Order: sequence, then C-alpha cells, then structure tokens
Amino acid sequence: MQADIYKENGFSIDDWQLLEEDQAVPTEPGRFLVSLERFVAAPEAFADLREIAILVRAGDDVTVLAPHLDRFTMVAIEFAAFSDGRGYSSARLLRQRLCYRGELRAVGDVLLDQIPLMRRCGFDAFKVVHEPTRRALETGHLAEVPLYLQPAARPDEQPAGARAWARSPVGLAR
Repeated sequence: MQADIYKENGFSIDDWQLLEEDQAVPTEPGRFLVSLERFVAAPEAFADLREIAILVRAGDDVTVLAPHLDRFTMVAIEFAAFSDGRGYSSARLLRQRLCYRGELRAVGDVLLDQIPLMRRCGFDAFKVVHEPTRRALETGHLAEVPLYLQPAARPDEQPAGARAWARSPVGLAR
C-alpha cells in the first residue's frame, strides 16, 4: 500500500475506505468515506458508523452539511480536473462560514503549484497521485507564493505594501 496522503509532516497511508453508491452500509468498525449526495439522502443510515467522512464533488452544495459537520472526522473535496476551482470555494465555505475544524483533504487532480493556494482556503491534507508532484514533495520542494492578491482569514499572513488586500506569508513580506 502506497503512502499517498501528504500533510505538513510528510506522507502517510490513506486508511479511509470509499463506500460505493450501491454498497451496503457496513456493520463492522472502520473508517468510511461517503459521498455527500448519498449521506444527505439518508443521514440516519450512517448513525451507527463511528468514523465517517464525506466526499464532496464539484458542484455539491456543502452548506447542506451544516447540521451534521460535527459527525465528520474528515471532509474530502474532489478536484476532477486541475482547472476546476469549485473545490476552493467549497473549502472556504466549510472553514470560514460553517466553521468546520476537522481534516479538510483535497483529492483528485492535485498538483504541486496548487498546494499553497489550497492551504490558504483551509486544506490541511492532500491525496497526491500525480507522480511529479509526489517526487517534488518527497524531496522537500514545495511551490512558494510570495504575494497573494486576495484576502484570506489566515493568521500567518500579513499586509504587504500599501494595498490592504495584498498579503504575504509571514517572513516573506517586502
């Protein structure tokens, strides 16, 4: 089994099992990942699962999860294509508006240069299957963004220059 979950301290093995749409809800203990659509259709069906995570796909409305967020150990947001940015919006909604504090994981087409931007939106774990990205992260290379032109609610950024909306990671301010 390949370690493909990247966090700040390196790679680890993914121990979540995707529960397919037609698969029965298991009775044995485990860590199960369920699609948002399936969970919202029948949340009571998952009441006996001790650890549950939700898979959010592009276009899913994450606000429907608000009354259930305290049940989820992890929320995985799928990036079907690197060019589809809807996952960034879902992450911001979960972190800032819905105050979700569990693990927020980017899955799918995750590339090296996206990781710093994904972190700004609240992601703290990344399922990396893109081999060049894996190799770069294994050698300690992470893309650096010296200046952001959008506001974010992160304590590790500070104003950069005369524009109030310009932000720089702490230690990189000009």
